[in-house]
Amino acid sequence: MHWLFRMSKWARNPPSARRVRLVLLIIVICLVVYAVERWIGWPDWATVEGRGRFMRP
Repeated sequence: MHWLFRMSKWARNPPSARRVRLVLLIIVICLVVYAVERWIGWPDWATVEGRGRFMRP
């Protein structure tokens, strides 16, 4: 229900072109990171290898 109210608010007062470009840029960046992760793989330096309290040995 919350999203319906938000959509009706945006229909009455649409966001600026700058805000729309910002949101689209963020979506594109996320898609690029996802594509790189899928095709090339996740880099070893970005992998956390900690042994916390709840991790099994």
